[in-house]
Amino acid sequence: MEDEKMLVVSDKNNVRTFRLNNPRKLNAFTTEMMAELQEQLKKAAADDSVQASIVTGTGRYYSAGVDFGGAIKPMWPSDLKEFIRQSNYDLFDSFLSFPKPLIIAMNGPAVGASATSSRLADAIVAVEIASWNTPFAKLGLVPEGCSSYTFPKLLGKELAGKTLTGRILSSEEALSTGFVDYVVADDALMQKAQQVAEEWVASGKQKRWADEMDTLKKTNEKESIALANAILDVPFMSRQMTNAWSKGKYAPAAVFAMLRFTRPLWSRL
Repeated sequence: MEDEKMLVVSDKNNVRTFRLNNPRKLNAFTTEMMAELQEQLKKAAADDSVQASIVTGTGRYYSAGVDFGGAIKPMWPSDLKEFIRQSNYDLFDSFLSFPKPLIIAMNGPAVGASATSSRLADAIVAVEIASWNTPFAKLGLVPEGCSSYTFPKLLGKELAGKTLTGRILSSEEALSTGFVDYVVADDALMQKAQQVAEEWVASGKQKRWADEMDTLKKTNEKESIALANAILDVPFMSRQMTNAWSKGKYAPAAVFAMLRFTRPLWSRL
């Protein structure tokens, strides 16, 4: 049934829509959801009947970002670091490498990776309550999703610096800076996103980041390495251990606790 699918796929007028569908967890990026989205983007890229794609969410959030508690599995630290680096790179590369127009229909707030990946798309259509929250510093993390490049370019250095350290960007600010292309009423979101996708195809316009793709791919590589290092550093592990335990997620809490308290040993290997 549709309610049980993490990702709902539909087609209309040669435009394929992917709807993140885990509203009980605010459409958080689980390992399974990320893998499914990447696979479906590859299928859409190879399908000649698909001329453009839209990504949106179910419910009041676009996405609460990566579910770290569900994404981090027990493994040798060096293997875990490589897993994090590769997973992060692959997620954002799936947006960068999608060869057809890609539109984000932002139905609500976006946090972390969902916020940064949205700006790798060709256009964003957002509702008024949409916002972009990248609390990297608060979590002990570093910018990802090429945000160290795209945010300053679109927001300017001052606002980008504030946003990447936890200041929430509103839809009004996003529209005024050109970070977002359209802000519409809730009930007009999907109609407008569909219109933008079809018009992009009809115009033959090149993808938004086509001329800067090499820079973005190198940025993604660099940020993925930095993120893997940050996730296996003390500030992030301590926060995640406490957060997981407070939510009754004892297995993830145990993983972070083990990594945190044995770090003096494995970090020398």
